[in-house]
Amino acid sequence: MKFENLDLNAIKDENARELIKQLLNLVEKLSADLRDAQIEIQRLRDEVNRLKGEQGKPKSKGNSPKPPSSNHSSENERHQSRQRHKKSKKAEIQINREQVVEVDPSVLPKDAKFKGYEDVVIQDILLQTDNVRFHKQKYYAASTRKTYLAKLPRGYEGQFGPGIKALTLAFYYGIGTSEPKILEFYKNVGIQISAGEISNLLIKKQENFHTENDAVYEAGLLSSPWQQTDDTLTRVNGQNHHCHVVCNPVYTSYHTRASKERLSVLNVLCNGRKHLYRLNEESIRYMSSIPWSRAAWRKIQSWKSEQDWEEAAFLERLEGLPRLRKQQRKILIDGAAIAAYHAQKEYPVVKALVCDDAPQFNWLGQGMMLCWVHEGRHYKKLMPVIALHRELLDDFLKQFWEYYHQLLDYCQQPTIEERLRLETAFDGLFTNNTGYDELDQRIAKTKAKKDSLLLVLQYPELPLHNNASELGVRQRVRKRDVSFGPRTEDGVKSWDTFETLAETAKKLGVSFYQYLVDRISGTNQILPLADLVSLRANELNLGWSFPIS
Repeated sequence: MKFENLDLNAIKDENARELIKQLLNLVEKLSADLRDAQIEIQRLRDEVNRLKGEQGKPKSKGNSPKPPSSNHSSENERHQSRQRHKKSKKAEIQINREQVVEVDPSVLPKDAKFKGYEDVVIQDILLQTDNVRFHKQKYYAASTRKTYLAKLPRGYEGQFGPGIKALTLAFYYGIGTSEPKILEFYKNVGIQISAGEISNLLIKKQENFHTENDAVYEAGLLSSPWQQTDDTLTRVNGQNHHCHVVCNPVYTSYHTRASKERLSVLNVLCNGRKHLYRLNEESIRYMSSIPWSRAAWRKIQSWKSEQDWEEAAFLERLEGLPRLRKQQRKILIDGAAIAAYHAQKEYPVVKALVCDDAPQFNWLGQGMMLCWVHEGRHYKKLMPVIALHRELLDDFLKQFWEYYHQLLDYCQQPTIEERLRLETAFDGLFTNNTGYDELDQRIAKTKAKKDSLLLVLQYPELPLHNNASELGVRQRVRKRDVSFGPRTEDGVKSWDTFETLAETAKKLGVSFYQYLVDRISGTNQILPLADLVSLRANELNLGWSFPIS
């Protein structure tokens, strides 16, 4: 295709220039349609072959032409170059024993004089069993006709001690090792244990950890008025579920639910509390986004109040609405639940939700901060075939990330003057008309999200991207790839609990393994993680500063 040196500005005839511009955009559209059609045709061919008992097209690299890049990452553009200084880790190494290494006297000259020691720190680890035979004292008292038996130390209940219990949990949830590999490891070091016993250690009798997990999440929700969230597909007993991640700089919390619909996300933000429903001004405003019959709308308006309804009573009340369609019913229930959540005072309400632009996140926070990195990915997905369009896209992306870095600078030193300048600059950048239709349509979509993308101008504490929750999601994805998914309710609860405790401990600088040993052995030298979350949040000052008006 010979468009490499095309210069539209060199065409003097305005009508001809406009026609050529339309032709180029048509070529782009047809090329994009062709790419999509080829992908869909290959998918259907593979599906037909699979139904016939054959295999689809092999994923072989071969010598075929490279397909268009599917890497839509914006990490290179997002990161500013910065110099990093490595600090020595030797000071952090715990010394377990010391040993003097002597010089062989036979190699020393007669005049050699002792000049002290040169210290070298070598790290090593010992893998050995610590099997204990306890001799439990036993007494019998004739007066009471009772036998008195000594109790085992805390953590030694059952067949295995705190070391094996903690290491099993750390392997499985902390570093994502599969159960068969844990079993193989124990056999290699001489531990007699079965696959079923490992499974029980992972999911059974974990009430104390579930309680601490719940406290961590409550402390996390209280630690800042803003939260980040994302979700990913997960499997439960072979069925599709969704894992929701909620986090900020001091904790990460995991919640498996059957769906990713808005009420499921709301249930996560409420930490599993039962929904209440309120038909007030906020919920009515939420419902006005879709059409209603006059009779139904009058009825809804007549119900407006600040009263909360329990679910059964609220759903029964809805039966009185005439000709209520499925979409209307859903948005009515969602709106009433969200309004009740925002109005209640018993637990923290998320003031600002940092997320991508998936529709289930709309309205849940009192404000929404959209992720700039997600927005940048939409532009990276454009694959123009015309050289002129590639230049236009590259030029726009350069301006896009320059503006992003200006927002980063603003977050460090916010001022009213800079806020006003950045608002004006946003309008200028995203009112661009490049002549490349797909790019212009994408720019218009970004401009429509202005309020959510620029919430950071009012609250500079907000992150500009949602990478923290995406990193949290990645941990579940890796765990899912290795272990597929839990099969029971105990398994679901344990996956969520221990992934929360592992990721939160990492953010707090606490060894997950040492934390597990501490809790299982009952020494409790490590503070409750919920307390550490609150302390770290105070250190980082995660609350709102005064809004930039």
